[in-house]
Amino acid sequence: MLASLMGPITLDLQFRNTPGIIAAYLIRHDEGAILIESGPGSTIPALVAGLAAHGCAPEDVSDLFVTHIHLDHAGAAGWLAGHGTRVHVHPRGLPHLADPSRLLASAGQIYGDEMDTLWGEMVPVPAEKLIAVADGAVTRISGLEIRALETPGHATHHHAYLIEGTCFTGDVGGIRLAGRPHIVLPMPPPEFHLESWIASCERLRTAGAERVAPTHFGIYPDAALHFEILAETLADTETWLETTMPGIGEGELEAGVAGWLERRALAAGLSPGDHARYETANPSATSAWGIARYWRKFR
Repeated sequence: MLASLMGPITLDLQFRNTPGIIAAYLIRHDEGAILIESGPGSTIPALVAGLAAHGCAPEDVSDLFVTHIHLDHAGAAGWLAGHGTRVHVHPRGLPHLADPSRLLASAGQIYGDEMDTLWGEMVPVPAEKLIAVADGAVTRISGLEIRALETPGHATHHHAYLIEGTCFTGDVGGIRLAGRPHIVLPMPPPEFHLESWIASCERLRTAGAERVAPTHFGIYPDAALHFEILAETLADTETWLETTMPGIGEGELEAGVAGWLERRALAAGLSPGDHARYETANPSATSAWGIARYWRKFR
């Protein structure tokens, strides 16, 4: 089919001048192109360069599908909408793309003075360019079929998208870098919820995907193995939480999470440099804050 011949193509957004951290995925169709994820505002130059390398301009992007509204996934959505792109998003995320002020204020509490450097500018998406996508909905665009799968756990407003055997998993598929079969969970506040994530993993495992494309980072041909490792990672996380959280002080949690993630990486055969790249994609301190909130609220 047309989509199989013309995509998906991984666009490396060179986050923080580092390759292989944040991807947008390009699929050409006979009326232009679609993107899965926009990346943050800070990587717009790399997005434009990536599009140009494949014969596209921002004006050729008819549709953008964001897995969720976090800045590393949807921060440039408004910029693309300004070039004519329709933006498809979970209904709970839609109001925050129309008016990102609360989203930016919340992120500012986490990232402080680094907001502009990390994420750049996020502008609103005009209402006429926003399309709410329901769970299970199939969007048809010039021969492409894009099926949305509601997959909470990382965020309540999270979709994965299934397109011709490739599952674009956003963050709910975990972070997998450098082609290695090692997965880390990004667990930021305020919506990390382990039980929901376990259910989402099972839904993805049975969705029939052949390939998996996490936003962090790349397209892998081994979807069944990926979701098996994801399930094992979720189980390891539950064991660590139940073993560690009852006896750890909140002031010790950031160091505890950082040490646990490093030990997992080294045990899986990653080098210290590889682990550092995972830390760039998923700062352990952010996961510590999400874990603390989850534990207080649900456990």
